[in-house]
Amino acid sequence: MSEAQTNRVLEPEGFITPQPTVEPKDAPSGQTDNMSTVAPSGVTAPIHIRNIIVADDDDLIRRILARWLTRAGYCVREAANGSEALQMAREEPPDIVITDWEMPGVEGPQLCREIRRLPLPHYVYLLILTSRNDPKWVVEGLESGADDFLSKPIREAELVARLRAAARILEGERKLQQLARTDALTGLLSQRSFYDILSYEFQRARRTNRPLSCAMLDLDFFKRINDVYGHPVGDVVLKVAADTLLRSCRHSDVVARYGGEEFCVLLPETTEEQAVNWAERFREMLRATQIDVVDKKLTVSCSIGVSGLYEDTLTPEQLVDQADQALLCAKRTGRDRVVSFRTVNQNVEFNLDESHRRHDLFEGILAEHVMTPIVAPLQGDETVEHVAAYFLRSRISSAPVVNENGQLIGIVSEKDLMEAITSSEGWNRPISELMRPHVITYPADTPVRVIYEFLCRVAMRRVIITDRGVPVGVVSRASLLRWFRNLVLSERARANGQQPAGDNTAEEIIQDALNQIDQERDKMAQKLAEKPPDLCAHLVGAASRIQELAVDILAFASAVQNPLGEHFGCGASSIVD
Repeated sequence: MSEAQTNRVLEPEGFITPQPTVEPKDAPSGQTDNMSTVAPSGVTAPIHIRNIIVADDDDLIRRILARWLTRAGYCVREAANGSEALQMAREEPPDIVITDWEMPGVEGPQLCREIRRLPLPHYVYLLILTSRNDPKWVVEGLESGADDFLSKPIREAELVARLRAAARILEGERKLQQLARTDALTGLLSQRSFYDILSYEFQRARRTNRPLSCAMLDLDFFKRINDVYGHPVGDVVLKVAADTLLRSCRHSDVVARYGGEEFCVLLPETTEEQAVNWAERFREMLRATQIDVVDKKLTVSCSIGVSGLYEDTLTPEQLVDQADQALLCAKRTGRDRVVSFRTVNQNVEFNLDESHRRHDLFEGILAEHVMTPIVAPLQGDETVEHVAAYFLRSRISSAPVVNENGQLIGIVSEKDLMEAITSSEGWNRPISELMRPHVITYPADTPVRVIYEFLCRVAMRRVIITDRGVPVGVVSRASLLRWFRNLVLSERARANGQQPAGDNTAEEIIQDALNQIDQERDKMAQKLAEKPPDLCAHLVGAASRIQELAVDILAFASAVQNPLGEHFGCGASSIVD
């Protein structure tokens, strides 16, 4: 078909002169970095209906339609057939699709049906171009999901007028949708709306093998603001935080108020490392923002957890949960910081359904009752050589690090030491240069239930217990399992004469632990006689095992029917001593 013939099909004699050219205000300009100040999707920003897909197998007709629409201010993508248009709609949902009825493969009505089945984040207006004017074809097209028809030959002015009518309908629909989907206070998406978009973006990232990251953030000590200044001031702080968050995000980012003082941001086309960089910039931006309230200027900080999409991230909810785990660690390590999920050990999942909880077991139990005591923490100026020998002799993989006053300043692990063993000079490096300064800690009087739920919630294996900043013990999953086992054994021992596992009485189990303590003492005495060069590591390792056995005894004996002193004629403290 010649261009002259095509023009007769599209715009017969007598067509109305088109409107002057209007440049689109927010046409795509390529991928931006994480500091773009364009308002993110899903917020109460002006609504622009401008993105159109034109699907037609005739190249000339497609080009002419694209030229008309571009002149009218629309951003146009061309598809040579229905399958190509469907793929475009999956990858980047348009506002409007204009499709020819007859195309090879996927025809116009089928394309409409397929688009209606897609879980798109917003409604797409479908317009079919056809020369079929019989009412039965109109019915078929409408039943397939089309919103409107335009009969050939097509006039430019009529096409643009119909699209303007479509834009009015879409704008009204999206304003209503926006009111239903956004938080009334901040104007951000609600949690429910966030998950709707998350599901779509998650599937798109999986299908295209593109990166996707999620950030969970929580305003630090927000309850204090409400308590001291009142809830109206708290609302002002939330609005300022939301506005600052929007200014730091791109148009493609999805921002939601997750609940209370928590916010969630979805970052498409963003790796976890890039998301951490964005989170650090936002954290500094928020901290530098002064909020005028009650003749005072307030500042607020936030804690942020970030996670990217991993191979074993199976669901959209799991991606958010990973970011939430990192947020939990950020709050436990002092707040006002960013923690990535990569820094937390992975591949751990617990079932925390109510049927799996045993809250009654933890009643009155504190961290100091369950913890494994820390005998000799490391000093920050100790060398890699000394610490490596300590780890190997003591059969441990990590240890807390303290300053000259005994205050906790970090934790060092075998993995940290690996950085130093690439050269002989690294053998003499102080561990203060390698340790991780942010440590998850709990006071000794913390209820064990709190620590239990934290260790079930995150992928970490243990936490450090402190007393006025001094590390005094460790509570790990193994600590909790050991405590639970001893409790079960003690319950059996006192239940109507039922004997513990192995037909041992409670006294025999405790006596066996005491015998093991005696054996450890003998080993310590033997090492003292041998005077090995790394005597400290031997003694500390043995002392740690002795104290761990003593903790087992106390945890077991605390629930036995008769007090420990009645069994052995001594106080519990004498065993530890």
